[in-house]
Amino acid sequence: MIDSTTRVRIARPSRDLAAAERFYVGGLGLDVLWRTTERVSGEHDLLMVGPPGGAWHFELTHDPENPLEPTPTVDDLFVVYLGAPADDALVARLEAAGGTPVRAHNPYWEEFGVTISDPDGYRLVLCSRGWGA
Repeated sequence: MIDSTTRVRIARPSRDLAAAERFYVGGLGLDVLWRTTERVSGEHDLLMVGPPGGAWHFELTHDPENPLEPTPTVDDLFVVYLGAPADDALVARLEAAGGTPVRAHNPYWEEFGVTISDPDGYRLVLCSRGWGA
């Protein structure tokens, strides 16, 4: 049965796992939960990031033998509900970690958040509203 404690993994391809790690760990503040430590022919390189003990995490993948180009759209979003406006220091950290501030495609996110493109072009929204608001 699916409920609020069900584990969720969101998987995305990445051009550069080191750049993704800088953005999501160094910039956003997530932890590395697991990563491949050596290249194994025929297998993907993996980086899993998220909050320790959380019910979700990102799995970022890269296959150096058959690279897959990420194809994000302006509506592929990872939204973090902060419950307050995004701290300028957090936005600056994300930029320093390879993020690029972008205008939101949906005016709702422009009104209630800050949108930053990650190194692969996927969008992170730092929402000023609380969950369910």
